[in-house]
Amino acid sequence: MSVHASPRERRAGDALGRVHVLVYASAPGGDARAVEDAYHTISRDLEGTPGLLGNVLLRSLADPGSFAVMSEWRDAAAFREWERTASHRDTTAPLRPLQNAGAGPAATFGVYEVVAAY
Repeated sequence: MSVHASPRERRAGDALGRVHVLVYASAPGGDARAVEDAYHTISRDLEGTPGLLGNVLLRSLADPGSFAVMSEWRDAAAFREWERTASHRDTTAPLRPLQNAGAGPAATFGVYEVVAAY
């Protein structure tokens, strides 16, 4: 990246190689609070996790009972290292019963690497 790059170009360049993990969840019986509570519990437990840059809880505008948690990781290695830890499954357990498990693994979560950004 050029020393003369604009702030936007620098931010876009910083995003390359980062990994976004999307976990899909549904509110049982339309009870959004169950998903929100699980998200907050997990987020507090993940605070300070090496390589985790942050996460957000997204609610579908088309279906208010559908959610996605999007976490951002420094890179794939940081995510995979955390995923292999003993605490991974315990920490994320509160959201697991709310995941879209009936639709199969592809509808439960996805891991994506940033290859372009503006």
